[in-house]
Amino acid sequence: MNLIKRITLLIMLAFAPLAMAGEVDINTASAAELAEALVGVGDVKAEAIVAYREAHGPFNSADELTLVKGIGKALVDKNRENILISR
Repeated sequence: MNLIKRITLLIMLAFAPLAMAGEVDINTASAAELAEALVGVGDVKAEAIVAYREAHGPFNSADELTLVKGIGKALVDKNRENILISR
């Protein structure tokens, strides 16, 4: 495989997680929907988001996700454009 093909493949693989992301309402989505739509959020973090929401009520902003154990500011920033908030 020549160098250009290798570089192209590496670029495609690097951006693949971003292509899989989609908009999601963090106040209504199931854990499965959260895990699918948010980059860097797997089943465990998605379940933690749902559990926090059920215990504390709906989120008022994307930044409140940092109150969930395992969710930091960098993860929120990475997904900010895909996070919706219903009231």
